[in-house]
Amino acid sequence: MTATTEAARAGLEIRLEDLRRSFGGVTALDGMSLSLAPGELVALLGPSGCGKTTALRIVAGLDEPDAGRVVVGDRDVTDVPASKRDMGMVFQAYSLFPHMTAQQNVEFGLKLRGHDGRRRRARATEVLELVGLSAHKDKYASQMSGGQQQRVALARALAIEPSVLLLDEPLSALDAKVRAQLRDEIRRVQLEVGTTTLFVTHDQEEALAIADRVGVMNQGRLEQLDAPEVLYSRPASAFVASFVGLMNRVPCQVRDGRAEVLGRRVSTLAGSIDSGSGVALVRPEQLTIIDQPGGSPGAVVHLSFLGSYSRITVRRPDGTELLVQVPASTAPTLRVGSTVSVSLLATDVLVSAADV
Repeated sequence: MTATTEAARAGLEIRLEDLRRSFGGVTALDGMSLSLAPGELVALLGPSGCGKTTALRIVAGLDEPDAGRVVVGDRDVTDVPASKRDMGMVFQAYSLFPHMTAQQNVEFGLKLRGHDGRRRRARATEVLELVGLSAHKDKYASQMSGGQQQRVALARALAIEPSVLLLDEPLSALDAKVRAQLRDEIRRVQLEVGTTTLFVTHDQEEALAIADRVGVMNQGRLEQLDAPEVLYSRPASAFVASFVGLMNRVPCQVRDGRAEVLGRRVSTLAGSIDSGSGVALVRPEQLTIIDQPGGSPGAVVHLSFLGSYSRITVRRPDGTELLVQVPASTAPTLRVGSTVSVSLLATDVLVSAADV
């Protein structure tokens, strides 16, 4: 997904330059650098403790780096207080004032900035309409669902027309259906408003669904920053491949830039080992079940019907298992115990060292 030209003009570039941060003996950020284009939405994804929230807090001014800079537009804001950074932030907790209506909550930041009542009401009405809550403007937090409260929090952040929008796990407290609906709403609003946005999440689907680019973090470092489709199909490291989506680890041999995987010779991706024994990282949808000999034989030990597709676990004679994802229409004839042959569809794979 790409931000519109109009939206891109509205945002500012953000640069994180060689950020370093430690807490006691624990390194949270280890020389992290990242640039966000004007109007771009970048999601930071990674396991707990990888440094993604620390990076966001440093951008917000809620924490200070031990070294490095944060630049917004042409302005170095590293030493600028959070209240002077012109940023909107939405947290996991809705943090609405319970004694205020949705409209009053949205107006609050504008009031602090000295806007008169007429201007506050007009702007609050505008952003509440933007997030689809015009009909709920007079409700208190206790009268709204979790999804509605988070929309109010988003509207409050946008009301001040920030140069940067920061989202810290804003959907993790919601149920799956509401989460999916609201993530799409956030993306629609972000594209319409054009604010440069940094989105922190541990949810892979969330990051891949709405971001222009996704950065995968590991132990304080940015392992890969790419468009979602590139990140998924061409991971730069074994960590990225294993963390984003499901992955099979298939023993293989590499020679002359090609790997022997499940009876096929295929090219290796950048970052693969040069030669010798390794492990091919293969996604379930890069495998298929075939009737004829030629693939890797095995027995079906588990079947999962997941709507438009099915996932099949196949146990090979050596005891290792392969997870295969196929269209549901091709799976009805299979049963637990069926003897099958698994074949590789991919034309290139990432191969890591066997001990990684």
